Amino acid sequence: MISNQKFRGLFLGFIVLLSSCSSVQKTTPTSQESEEFLINTIGFYNLENLFDTEDDPTKFDESSPLMEIAEGERETIYRAKVANMAKVIADLGSEVTGKPPAVIGVCEVENFNVLQDLVNDHSLSGYDYGIIHYNSPDARSIDVALLYRKSIFRPIHSKAHELVLYSDIDRTKRKYTRDQLYVKGKLDGEEMHFIVNHWPSRRGGEKRSRPNRVNAAKLTKKIKDSIQTQDPYAKILIMGDFNDGPYNESIKEVLEAQEFSENLGIRGLYNPLEKLFKKGIGTIAWRDTWDLFDMILVSRPLIHTTDYSSYTLYQANIFNPYYLQNPKGRFKGYPFRSFADGGFTNGYSDHFPVYLYLIKKKPTEPLPSD
Repeated sequence: MISNQKFRGLFLGFIVLLSSCSSVQKTTPTSQESEEFLINTIGFYNLENLFDTEDDPTKFDESSPLMEIAEGERETIYRAKVANMAKVIADLGSEVTGKPPAVIGVCEVENFNVLQDLVNDHSLSGYDYGIIHYNSPDARSIDVALLYRKSIFRPIHSKAHELVLYSDIDRTKRKYTRDQLYVKGKLDGEEMHFIVNHWPSRRGGEKRSRPNRVNAAKLTKKIKDSIQTQDPYAKILIMGDFNDGPYNESIKEVLEAQEFSENLGIRGLYNPLEKLFKKGIGTIAWRDTWDLFDMILVSRPLIHTTDYSSYTLYQANIFNPYYLQNPKGRFKGYPFRSFADGGFTNGYSDHFPVYLYLIKKKPTEPLPSD
């Protein structure tokens, strides 16, 4: 992987062409020959309690911070919250592509309706996003979803995989949490597999809650292994808010995600964000310490490609511009969350989003439409 500074420097020599899929043109410094590349952003973002204003009697959605606000103010705040989330997604990766992500996983959303409002916001409405969402049995009524630009990505198959957990006190009592979303589709005609996660929280303490995330990791591994049994060379992206860091048992031992891509086995996973974390950069902050709970892990076929004939990981990053940072006070520099002290801050989320660029040579023939 290359550094952020070198990456930006390389792209200063690129000419961004706004087509149905972002492409760039690179001229090598030693010759006048140029090559065109297709480049797409893949992202993940925890939307921090994107709930609607309705109290559903069949769900525990009254736990949403929005429901703690005076009823007459909820609709205005909801619209502002949606607009803020849409702005971040629109900006994600746009410094290079000029457009929002081709595919983005999201979590902490209440239902399909809030996702519709999100993609219909003026910041995103021109990009014709599709939505893949299933209602999960989560106790707080929060789900995961995948958003995709229909002009670039075509879903083929999707499934919600239920994570079955039991109370550590009463082993007969279910603990209801988020499903894991699997989506198979074609990015510009090239097959990709996405697994979107929001693993169980650390409520009750990291040690006590650890088995829940280990079990979540085992389910993710089972999905990944099933894909690779069918195709060992499958291009898989595992994204989510894992509520664990790259150093935890769930990530490092169960999924075996590696910091370095060299000598990675054919079925191995690479964590391109781990190096940033070791430099002190994270997606969440707690008691003046940064952690990396939000990650995108990739399978080996997405790396080690030298000819760029198919989509290859180019760079991964954490999106943390100044406007996403708390501007003042004790938590200055932390993610600027939407809700605090029982009110709306006009902020964004308590997590920074993560993203990566996939790049390949632009084909000489038109992209397949299937």
